[in-house]
Amino acid sequence: MTRPVAALPKAHLHLHFTGSMRISTLRDLADRHGLRLPRSLTEEWPPRLTATDTRGWFRFQRLYDAARHCVRGEEDMRRVVREAAEDDAAEGSWWLEIQVDPTSYAPHVGGLSPALEIVLDEARAATEATGTGVAVVVAASRMRHPLEARTLARLAARYAGEGPGAVVGFGLSNDERHGDSTEFARAFQIAAGAGLALVPHAGELLGPGHVRTVLDHLQPHRLGHGVRVVEDPELLAEVVRRGITLEICPGSNVALGVYPTLPQVPLDRLRDAGARVALSADDPLLFGTRLADQYAAARAAHGLDDAALAELARDSVHGSTAPEPVRRRLLAGIEDWLTSPADAVTARR
Repeated sequence: MTRPVAALPKAHLHLHFTGSMRISTLRDLADRHGLRLPRSLTEEWPPRLTATDTRGWFRFQRLYDAARHCVRGEEDMRRVVREAAEDDAAEGSWWLEIQVDPTSYAPHVGGLSPALEIVLDEARAATEATGTGVAVVVAASRMRHPLEARTLARLAARYAGEGPGAVVGFGLSNDERHGDSTEFARAFQIAAGAGLALVPHAGELLGPGHVRTVLDHLQPHRLGHGVRVVEDPELLAEVVRRGITLEICPGSNVALGVYPTLPQVPLDRLRDAGARVALSADDPLLFGTRLADQYAAARAAHGLDDAALAELARDSVHGSTAPEPVRRRLLAGIEDWLTSPADAVTARR
């Protein structure tokens, strides 16, 4: 017998605010605000996607923007955070770092600071309600001017802290084929000065060359995706040596066309090289798979046994910004999951 992956305690390090939404919530918000969604979000969900060419990325971004436009005020924003925490709690996530760019929501609530404060306040409330600690990563978009990233980095620094309801990291998201990553170095220096974890996207739609640029100029603690470091053994060895956690999202890798099938996601090669891998869901709204699905896929597509899944869960904890008491509780929970009889394992905290 195998132990249920939803009962395996774990941390979730790569989940986007808009992309965390339930499809039912998106449809409800669209109806409430009188907005029309693309058919692939109403009749053909999850949508068929690819982002390995310009046209494919445009379609992905169009769907993402349509979803984001449905979040139009404080009540909506709080609902997204609360439901993300509820869904994570149901899947064994004891610690969630949800990633948000407050720029899109600021016009509806009076500015960047109010937008971020709403997310942080609901993160604290959701932690109390679900038992899953919710912290926030502020993410800039590489599609906007690097000066805007500096503004967001200063905002993130103002709310930097430890534990639920605090800003714990700073990221850089969107299509890594656009923008010059070196131009965002100053924003990352500001975030680093505030003690934030540096978690830019790199190594999914572009390969090792871009990862090298990000390592040299942004000094990351984690890489959003980072899966393609496997294409350069020397670079992979450096990532391992520097203890950089890779936020691997197999479901999105396949949905976006980076790899044709789940067995071709190089999870085994990364693990064999000693890389720290934190499985994550990325954007369940568009990819149709959540956190527990990534662990189930690792078991089914790569033949990982319970001990290997437990090691992945430990990697997620070690790569997180969770406070030390939370880490200890998580690691103890993982050991309990692994050592308990398979037929006796249940989700507990």
